[in-house]
Amino acid sequence: MYINSIIFDLDGTLLDTLDDLTAAVNRALISFSLPPITKATARRYVGNGVPKLIERAVYFATTGNEPDLDGGNDCDRSLVSACLALFTEYYDKHSQDYTAPYAGVAQMLAAVKDMGLKSAIVTNKYDAAARKLKDIFFPTVDLIIGTRKGIRPKPAPDGVNKALELLGSSAARSVYVGDGETDMETAAACGMPVVAVTWGFRDEAVLREFHPNFIIDSPSELFDALRGGGLIE
Repeated sequence: MYINSIIFDLDGTLLDTLDDLTAAVNRALISFSLPPITKATARRYVGNGVPKLIERAVYFATTGNEPDLDGGNDCDRSLVSACLALFTEYYDKHSQDYTAPYAGVAQMLAAVKDMGLKSAIVTNKYDAAARKLKDIFFPTVDLIIGTRKGIRPKPAPDGVNKALELLGSSAARSVYVGDGETDMETAAACGMPVVAVTWGFRDEAVLREFHPNFIIDSPSELFDALRGGGLIE
């Protein structure tokens, strides 16, 4: 049975958002006389939503130690909350300063539409920022689900399940496309095949640990991979 829907991650899969995310984190840290983080450090800390990104950055900035990426980090919660508020205030105004789609993404999404496939974006970015970016860069995508009340962040299946409901599709007729371990875990939680992309925020070696159904190095490879896997004609 062929698929009728494709669910995409946003940051690191469709959009290169790392410069703007790093700038917003550092705006918050510097406001509290904390040292800024590098872009490479931010790359390690993204993937589980902005609150986790800020928690990890604050922990690193205040202790000099690497945060636990798989759990919580013991740091000043009031400071984390204050930094999160400053991040949001800044990012809401500057989320498109340097952000842009990866090369080939526009053509890939146009092909999705031309083939009559439904599409959605499910992201751990907070919903207001996610919707703004979708409207600017991806108007042909059917819908976007960001983190909001009642939608737990990935790898919980909530966002994908909501997207499938709104699309009138199902996990059995869909495939998930993402760039990180959170995406691999989300697809597994939803019982969906997953395409791992290597141009995003995680190295290929990390992605291979999760045994994705497909690994692609360019957006132009998506449909060849899906045809090879018998998921589309």
